[in-house]
Amino acid sequence: MDHAAHHASGHTDAGHDHVERADRIDRGGRASGASWVTAAKATLHCLTGCAVGEILGMAVGTALLWGNVPTMVLAIVLAFVFGYSFTLFAVRRAGLGLKAAVKVALAADTVSIAVMELVDNGIIALVPGALDAHLSEGLFWASLLGGFVVAFLVTTPVNKWLIGRGRGHAVVHAYH
Repeated sequence: MDHAAHHASGHTDAGHDHVERADRIDRGGRASGASWVTAAKATLHCLTGCAVGEILGMAVGTALLWGNVPTMVLAIVLAFVFGYSFTLFAVRRAGLGLKAAVKVALAADTVSIAVMELVDNGIIALVPGALDAHLSEGLFWASLLGGFVVAFLVTTPVNKWLIGRGRGHAVVHAYH
């Protein structure tokens, strides 16, 4: 979206969630951090891509009766692929060239996806029997989804910190 044209037409940021101001200005005119709403939205966006990749990887590895390590590696690789691709498609749609869009996606998502994957795979590894559970078992889905919830709770403050410093998902805000 062309924010300059948007503002010139008399519209303001109020009521437009996609252009919520990522940082707050303190009395000295310095950025004082990102809002929790902005951080949660960025984390949810990242989690969506990660979840698609992770679920697909876990499902494929489990269905093919692969061992735990190859299944987790596939799930993590696909989580990064889908996480990056969601951002990549969004910034490409906004008119960014492929090379620049790849740089934005890498800058926006790498830390967030890495933290998310570390946490949710750690949860799965720590839940007794979860690594050996099959697709038809509740333990498989409970540990996977529980891992996503914990990953969201851990990654949101990380994204808040990054966005407040102009990093992470803050680099994508210019293209919404």
